[in-house]
Amino acid sequence: MTPLIAIAAGAEQKSAEVTDWAGRLGWVAGLLLFIAFVYWLMRQGWKWRGSLQSDLPELPTAPRPAGPAKLTLSGRYHGSTTAGQWLDRIVAHGLGTRSRVELTLTDAGLAVVRPGANDFFVPAEALREARLDKGIAGKVLAEGGLLIVTWTHGDKLLDSGFRSDRAAEHTAWVETINSMINTTEGIAR
Repeated sequence: MTPLIAIAAGAEQKSAEVTDWAGRLGWVAGLLLFIAFVYWLMRQGWKWRGSLQSDLPELPTAPRPAGPAKLTLSGRYHGSTTAGQWLDRIVAHGLGTRSRVELTLTDAGLAVVRPGANDFFVPAEALREARLDKGIAGKVLAEGGLLIVTWTHGDKLLDSGFRSDRAAEHTAWVETINSMINTTEGIAR
């Protein structure tokens, strides 16, 4: 065949329609159902974890009046875990819900105010330690990027992670909380 005849023959051929809309819509519907199923499984896992932790007592609320503030902090609450096990998230009573936070440290303890989530209070006698760390369940930052407060609640020892809007404040919080704990322990002895 000459090149002109081949071009003319190719021009007469029509390509088949590529899009199979029924097949495409079926795949999209299947994918959406799969995503919904995975989301449902994750939700069930969250509820199951909460039921396993149902022995955790209700969270204390701040006393009125709490006294003058030693320190205040505005930032993010990243969750609570079993102390020393940074991946064992506590979800009971809303402790697993990330949120904005306003912390206030007084002689009575640590008031944790969380807009859109359950507020709670850590009495001074329940505080065990404060330190800087790099991670807590679901959140990893640079070394020293999180303020971790260890406290007792019921018969459990918990770590709660906070990140200030101004990370330079973390050191003052660690020093103040740890000095409160050492002072309280000295009086108790």
